Amino acid sequence: MAGEIITREAETHGASIMPVDSEHSAIWQCIEGESTAAAKIILTASGGPFRKYTPEEMKKVTPVQALQHPSWQMGKKVTIDSATLMNKGLEVIEAHWLFGIPIENIQVIVTRRASSIRS
Repeated sequence: MAGEIITREAETHGASIMPVDSEHSAIWQCIEGESTAAAKIILTASGGPFRKYTPEEMKKVTPVQALQHPSWQMGKKVTIDSATLMNKGLEVIEAHWLFGIPIENIQVIVTRRASSIRS
C-alpha cells in the first residue's frame, strides 16, 4: 500500500525492490533482464470458495464460512482477504508498483485451474 513511498525511496538510494510473494516473484523472474518492458500482466485467481454463488447467495455468506476457506492456516485477515478476493486487488496494486505497469494493463483472470493459463 506504500508503493509510491517505497519506490521513491528505492530510487533515491539506488536500491532494488525484489518481490518475495510467489506470484510476483515468478513475474519478476520472467521479466528481469528483458530488453523490452512488459506491456501487460495477467494475475490468476481461483475465484475463492464462493465462486459459483449468485449475488443473492453472496449476501448470506458469513465470516465463519469465509474463515473455513483455506486448506492451510494463514490468519483471519489473510483468510478473509483470500475468500473475498480482496487479496487480488492488493496484488494488482503491488504489481503496479513493483513492475511500473499501469493499473489498466494488469488483468485478473478467474479460473479454477490457474496452472491451465498459457501465454
